Amino acid sequence: MAKVFTIPAPPKLGRPRKRERTSDPRYVDGQRLLVEAMKYLAQSDPVVNRPAIELISEHVRTRFRMSDSPLS
Repeated sequence: MAKVFTIPAPPKLGRPRKRERTSDPRYVDGQRLLVEAMKYLAQSDPVVNRPAIELISEHVRTRFRMSDSPLS
């Protein structure tokens, strides 16, 4: 039979280090671009473009903010 050696690791006590939060310019530019698109659609013809504005708004509220992160 083979012998199994275990090397105990001491637990890391204290708070884990927090990494510095820096914003990704691409993330911020992407949000700005979507807002500008909604503003443009609302100014040109808000009644006709309402479905497009709602689609962009839904995308921003659900997918864009949940899946994309400036920290990744």
